[in-house]
Amino acid sequence: MSDGASWGEALRFSPAEWTAIFLSLKVASVGALASLPFGVAVAWLLARRQFPGKSLLNTLAHLPLVLPPVVTGWLLLIAFGRQGVFGRALAACCGLTLAFRWTGAALAAAVMGFPLMVRAIRLSIEAVDARLEQAAETLGAPSWFVFATVTLPLAAPGVIAGLILGFAKAIGEFGATITFVANIPGQTQTIATAIYSATQDPNGGPTTWRLTGVALAIAFLALLASEALAARVAKREAGE
Repeated sequence: MSDGASWGEALRFSPAEWTAIFLSLKVASVGALASLPFGVAVAWLLARRQFPGKSLLNTLAHLPLVLPPVVTGWLLLIAFGRQGVFGRALAACCGLTLAFRWTGAALAAAVMGFPLMVRAIRLSIEAVDARLEQAAETLGAPSWFVFATVTLPLAAPGVIAGLILGFAKAIGEFGATITFVANIPGQTQTIATAIYSATQDPNGGPTTWRLTGVALAIAFLALLASEALAARVAKREAGE
């Protein structure tokens, strides 16, 4: 009985932990969904168009993947902080403050997940037979209509996979988030930053284990779904 009670106590999430979990889900969802249109546009340009500066665009799109997350967070703070150029503009025109707010965490999550999203979507668009698009264009369909009715539906598994990867990356984001929006319980504290706080507490072991379990479960399910969608794209490309 005592063992069962101890296990039950160990698996019982505190209100602060639930807050961090729900905030992480909100931040990751908003960040991934907000960046999706940009991810699709950049992926399409890289997959289907030749233009001056294409290599530069490709480099910029993937730069957050190789930069230290703290550097990315600091650059976001410089640009979107209260004194930053974009930060002041957003505050003046929309009354939107990003620094030290959950909205800023969503922006950091979107930036950090963007490279994975673009890569997955680009590979899916490249797997679409270009002859189908050309056939639609010869019938007089404008480029935007061809993209919306031919390319995008066929690339949908890769788009969804990119969205899932962006979401999963956002859930685990730490460095850029804590640099840009700090670690304020109930406001900007996500699963990753809550785990960090728990590791600094001598009595934070149970919290660390519980939140780590949640993070592992989300990451595992996201990668599983992404691999299943990638396999579907590869199967279609092989003509099976």
